[in-house]
Amino acid sequence: MLAEYFPILLFILIAIAIGVLPMVMGKLLAPHRPDPEKLSPYECGFEAFEDARMKFDVRYYLVAILFILFDLEIAFLFPWAVVVNEIGMFGFLSMMLFLAILVVGFVYEWMKGALEWE
Repeated sequence: MLAEYFPILLFILIAIAIGVLPMVMGKLLAPHRPDPEKLSPYECGFEAFEDARMKFDVRYYLVAILFILFDLEIAFLFPWAVVVNEIGMFGFLSMMLFLAILVVGFVYEWMKGALEWE
């Protein structure tokens, strides 16, 4: 009876090892004096260790949302490009409508000044 549960126990032990082993190895092998360059502001321009509740510009969110929007557009474009010959004119026109909606949204954002970084 207990032998039937052995694969589940083995799976749980392997999952724990996969989760815990990198943390233990990181603590053992990581340098204990970090390079000051790694603690300096990198891309966002904020200090590395400040208050987590500090206010910052909403444009970071806007850029992230626009990136996700156009990244998803490309994710839909690749499969369509592979099968465009098989789906015919209806598939072509459907994708052109999809792209037209995205272009209208892009032009709207552009005209509102959402892409300007002051």
